[in-house]
This record gives sequence, C-alpha cells and structure tokens, in this order.
Amino acid sequence: MLQEPTPSPYDLRFRLLGFPVRIAWGFWVMAVVFGYSWVQSLDGMLRELSPGIIPLLVLWSICVFVSILIHELGHALAFRQNGIESSVVLYHFGGLAIPRSGRSFGSLRLKDDLWISLAGPLAQLFSAVVVIVLVKLSGYRLDQFDTLYRMPEWLQQTIHADDGAVMISDSVGLYAMVDFYLFPSIFWAILNLIPVLPLDGGRIASSLVQMRGGSIETALWISVIAAGLAALYGFSAGQQYMGLLFIALGVMSYQQLQSAGGGSY
Repeated sequence: MLQEPTPSPYDLRFRLLGFPVRIAWGFWVMAVVFGYSWVQSLDGMLRELSPGIIPLLVLWSICVFVSILIHELGHALAFRQNGIESSVVLYHFGGLAIPRSGRSFGSLRLKDDLWISLAGPLAQLFSAVVVIVLVKLSGYRLDQFDTLYRMPEWLQQTIHADDGAVMISDSVGLYAMVDFYLFPSIFWAILNLIPVLPLDGGRIASSLVQMRGGSIETALWISVIAAGLAALYGFSAGQQYMGLLFIALGVMSYQQLQSAGGGSY
C-alpha cells in the first residue's frame, strides 16, 4: 500500500534543498477527492463571498501540497542527518521519503529510526504553529477554531489574538488559505502519529517498544489494536475512508503477525 508509485510522464519533478522531488499525478486526484467535502462546506459557509468551488479546490490542493511536502522534507532532512540521502515522492496515499544512497538504512540505531519517523510530523506541526503565529502577529483572530475545529476553550484562548483583533473571516482569501493549510498540517499530522504500522506513529511505537527490550510482534499487536480503535472512531464519526484505511492497515499488521509465527519468536 505505502510504496513508491511507478513513474509517469505526467509527474512533476524538481529539486528542493538538494532532494529530488517527484509529484505523481495521483497526488492531485487525492487532494481533490479528499478536499471536496471540506471545500464544499466552506463554500456554503461563505455563501455569496465565496470565490466558488473550483478556485477553493485549487487553493486547497496547493495548501495540501505544501503541508505534505514539508512533512516529507522533515523525514528527508533527518535521513541526511544520519548520513542517508533520500528523495521525496508525493502520491495518492500522501508522501514518502525514500532512502537512495549513503549509509545503509538497516544500520540505523533504534533511536535514529525514532527520530527520522518523528521528524516529519514535527515539521508539519511546526509549520502550522508558524502560520498561527504569523496570523496573530498580523492582528487577526483565528475564528476557524470557533466555527470549524471545535477546539477546547483553553486552546482557543491560547490560539486567538487579543480582544478587538480583526476576525480572519473578514478576509475571505486569507481565511480559506489558513483554514486549508491548518487542517492537514494539524489533524493529518496527528492522525499519522496513531501507533499503527507503517504510519510514522507505528514506527515510533515500534522503536520505543524495541528500545525497552520488547519485540516487533508486540509493536504489531499495538498496531492491530490501535488500528481497530481508529477504524471504530472513523466509522462512528462518519469518516468512512478513515475507517476503511485503518481496517486495511490493521489487517496488514495482523498478516505480518501471522507470518512471524503468531506473535512470538
């Protein structure tokens, strides 16, 4: 499931910070499919102020592209820190940082593997913090967190600008851009930290378990249980794709357990 897609003549290619980057055409399809309902809800909320579904979808796709690219560059920079050069691929399942040359990936210490896994979500979350700080310093109040994200009161108070600040929704373009960037940068990053293999959270959990003397089978059982809980939450919250995704990931972890002898060496 999470493997590099076959190159296509329709892919976009460039280099950034010395890393080869390839954007598979399926990435844009994924962005539109995943973003349509979110864009539609914002379009309905903005009503006559909305620029329309198509411009909003384009803006959403750009924001998702930047957010996921930053995530994968976090992994790539952590690889480089450990003597491994990598390339970045964005595709229909999100993104991959793929080791290409240098030190063998298998020679990494568990704590190095943990840091590489953590670096992507941290970079993505940090970029969201930067956006929030810049918006606040510009004198705006992030009213998305009142109307869309249903944040707890204490977190809203932390994020919001001072009383009397201009509501960010007074600027439709800025509101949409910030909304579209913060959603994947915060919520998708957190989702990726659920301890389910092969997500970053699963790799982090696997490293921690083995650093404490546990086995990979223990990490796989954690992955199966966490995937089941995440799928249950997804279906109960009306997020059908999330539910199906975590069922598929849970089945993958369970199959790995079976091939490893049922959970013991």
